[in-house]
Amino acid sequence: MLQAHALTVEVGGRVLLDQASFTVAPGDKVGLVGRNGAGKTSLLKVLAGEAPAAGGSLLRKGATGYLSQEPWSREISPTATARSHVLSGRGLDEAAERLEHLRLAMERDATERAVNRYARAEELFRHAGGYAAEAEADRLLAGLGLRPERNGAPLSVLSGGERRRVELARILFAGADLLLLDEPTNHLDLDARDWLLGFLRAFRGALIVVSHDLGLLDTSITRVLHLDRAEGTGTLVEYRGTYSAYQRARAADEERQARLAERQETEIHRLKTQADAMRHQTAKRARKAKTFDSRVARLEADRVEVTRQRRTARVRLPDPPPAGREVLQADGIAKSFGATPVLDGVDLSLGRGERLVVMGLNGAGKTTLLRILAGLLAADEGRVRLGLGVSLGYYAQEHEGLQPGRSVLAHMTDAADAETSLLRGVLGMMGLSGEIAFQDVASLSGGEKTKLALAQLVAGRHNLLLLDEPTNNLDPPSRTAVGEALASWPGTMVVVSHDPEFVSALEPDVALLLPDATLDRWRDDLVELVALA
Repeated sequence: MLQAHALTVEVGGRVLLDQASFTVAPGDKVGLVGRNGAGKTSLLKVLAGEAPAAGGSLLRKGATGYLSQEPWSREISPTATARSHVLSGRGLDEAAERLEHLRLAMERDATERAVNRYARAEELFRHAGGYAAEAEADRLLAGLGLRPERNGAPLSVLSGGERRRVELARILFAGADLLLLDEPTNHLDLDARDWLLGFLRAFRGALIVVSHDLGLLDTSITRVLHLDRAEGTGTLVEYRGTYSAYQRARAADEERQARLAERQETEIHRLKTQADAMRHQTAKRARKAKTFDSRVARLEADRVEVTRQRRTARVRLPDPPPAGREVLQADGIAKSFGATPVLDGVDLSLGRGERLVVMGLNGAGKTTLLRILAGLLAADEGRVRLGLGVSLGYYAQEHEGLQPGRSVLAHMTDAADAETSLLRGVLGMMGLSGEIAFQDVASLSGGEKTKLALAQLVAGRHNLLLLDEPTNNLDPPSRTAVGEALASWPGTMVVVSHDPEFVSALEPDVALLLPDATLDRWRDDLVELVALA
């Protein structure tokens, strides 16, 4: 299914993986794990054929389905709907579109020729399994949580979460032998996530998945490949079993290595001390000292490197600049895309230091509302007013503010007029240290892009933050650090999130429920709805 031999992966001059060899056979369910920035996304791109390897060989057998963290980088037909995009996984979208054109032509002019052309096309579509395929596509979309009325909607009017569900449905519909999935549970509510986990457990092909969803890693995989760059060049270590089994085995390995390294250091010290004592004595003892030196050299060549404990991420947002008592006011906000209404009659008012959580199913207009509040999208009706002295910072879930071809540091310079050393300090606080500051943002992983976007907010010194899924793509330590930093920040926030722990830690004041535009004081029982919405 997939064979890698001496595979080397390099991004931006950094060797992320050096001469790794592994095989993934039919039925294997592999979790690719490692900290943010270790190179998981870059390796997955190479395995999918989306990026070249720097060395080694790669053999894939059968069809491959690849879900990237940013699946909408390629051109999509402006007429494509959610259903037709799923059908494109088997090339049935063009046949369905042609059949629809012929049907309309027959209705306009029911000549014998038009009727015969439609009949032939309809017969071919039926024999190709087109009608059954449409039902299967709808079933996949429903399983992943897309509302039935959205199946025929143009892709252009779907939210980011909905579009990602559609792309994932297309990949599953295509019937690949090998699935390569990068954070597949991002943007999924609880029911859709559970459906996907069941699908992956029943999948008979090969699977390699990158995910920070511990539930997925514990229920849907049978092997773990750990990508570790703690000591510089990346290495892959394989573990059998679930993620929990891997964690136990990894801890045992590190403890064993630490004991062996301690014994080696003790022996090296003993031999060096004896050699130094003998070196300037008799010729015989001097020869003995040289023997000890040789043993020391062999021990040092085989020295076990102890895995260093990762530095705990510590993120701190600067105190917000002063603002007036009223920070944000929105009155009668309405927005439609074509004939599809998304928002209607949204009113909200936030004072200094208040926190609002926006909740609703995918497609309810959460991201659309944040973009309107940020001034990036015009409302059809209503108005938005910022209070006196308000400085607004917006975190976009799809990182559309990051521009390929520009460096990490250039984006930080855009965010704040500050010394380079200060900006690099903020990047370092977010775990983006060293030469990564000069790297093209296009080469960053999803987790690194999240950290960069958050670093821009920190450098910008805002007092109003609009946050759209700010913990997506972060590994657990980074998610905890970011959550704690935002929870302790005294500024005003409007937040969209599917992360119950993060929302609970924020201790919101108000909840806005979409699409009904209902405002309610926050209650602890609303946390149960966060993962569902």
